[in-house]
Amino acid sequence: MVVVRLARGGSKKRPFYSVVAADSRDRRDGRFIERLGFYNPVANEGQENLRLNMERVQYWAGNGAQLSPAVTRLVKEYSAKVAA
Repeated sequence: MVVVRLARGGSKKRPFYSVVAADSRDRRDGRFIERLGFYNPVANEGQENLRLNMERVQYWAGNGAQLSPAVTRLVKEYSAKVAA
């Protein structure tokens, strides 16, 4: 099954996450099918902390991919930000 989830990057105490579509059996930070965006929870003021390719997220969700709870929260946040 395909899942849209976060893959952690960055260094110790400076997390950086890629939003990826991956096979659910692969490791969290391992192989993925497609990179859909990023999330930087420790971005400085004035820096972009979230970017998603909503077209591709909707494509994967429409084809049966499950969104993780964290990605679901980020999609809602990003949709509200783009609509405003």
